[in-house]
Amino acid sequence: MTDAVKGPAGYFPSIEKKYGRPIAEWKDLIRSSPLTKHMEPVDRLKSEHGLGHGHANALVVHTLAEGSGK
Repeated sequence: MTDAVKGPAGYFPSIEKKYGRPIAEWKDLIRSSPLTKHMEPVDRLKSEHGLGHGHANALVVHTLAEGSGK
C-alpha cells in the first residue's frame, strides 16, 4: 500500500493541474523573490498569479523549509 503524501506537498498535484506549471517553477519564483516575510510571497502568488490561499501557502511553506538554495 502506498502512503499518501502529507503536509504541504500533498497539494502539489492539484497545484500543477490547476495552474499548469510544475512545482519547480513555483519554487524558483519564490526563491528568486526579494520578499522575506512569509505572507509576502503568499500574497504575491495570490495577487499576481491567481493562486488560492491554501495553494500559495503550501508552496511557500515547503520552499522556505528547504532553505533558499543560494
